[in-house]
Amino acid sequence: MKIGAMTTSFRKPFDESLEASAALKVDGVQIWATNITYYDPDHPVGELDPDLTTEEQKKALLAKLEDLGMEISALCGDLGRGFVTPDHIEEDVAKTKRMMDMAASMGVKVFTSHIGRIPEDPSDPAYATAAEALEEIGSHGDKIGVFFASETGPESGAVLASFLRGLRAKSIRANYDPANMVMRGFDPVQGVYDLGDLIVHTHAKDGIGPGPNRGEVPLGEGEVDWPRYLRALKEIGYDGFLTIEREVGEDPAADIVIAAKFLREQLAKL
Repeated sequence: MKIGAMTTSFRKPFDESLEASAALKVDGVQIWATNITYYDPDHPVGELDPDLTTEEQKKALLAKLEDLGMEISALCGDLGRGFVTPDHIEEDVAKTKRMMDMAASMGVKVFTSHIGRIPEDPSDPAYATAAEALEEIGSHGDKIGVFFASETGPESGAVLASFLRGLRAKSIRANYDPANMVMRGFDPVQGVYDLGDLIVHTHAKDGIGPGPNRGEVPLGEGEVDWPRYLRALKEIGYDGFLTIEREVGEDPAADIVIAAKFLREQLAKL
């Protein structure tokens, strides 16, 4: 497995985040592909956007990454609304396909996003709404060779796996975030087995489950059982990225340094 870092997690200018990632000797970076974010829709956090990024800028970024010895693990294009309600869905599906096109043009095979909470009951209208939207997105992904990876957490691994396996499109997969699973009260190890080969990318993040201390914490300080979790990933044949994401904390850049060291130590024991 390879180690990566989410550039926005450093909370530094983009170029500084790339340099900081390279200094950690990680294998790659995940980059935001939209200027919209769930946490603050008016704040332009995206380093890339298909409607704003030129071919020259894409080529320059790829050249810089090559010089730094890194690749792009995935693009992230969370529009903050999911696909379980009809509101804005046509607009968001179209934007998602443009972001996936940008990924393809840069040789990136994985695009991650949140799709909203999938209901356990397939007769729930939200189930059909999400399925219709993701079939359209997935059909596009099948054609251009880009996976759309849904982030885990809102529902159990079993519910998400059942939903994804019911789709005709083969490019709709999972971006596994063990902290999101823990914080919602789900078993992050069991979720790996439930989703299996649907997992095409992961976020390396830790957290504490429901209760007074619920929330994200630095890697290794939460309730994710990293030895068991990494063994589970190895057992299902996953050999992709463990991309460090740090969404909170007073000094996330320092936490990422600790996380990279922690992951290397854990991987060495597998």
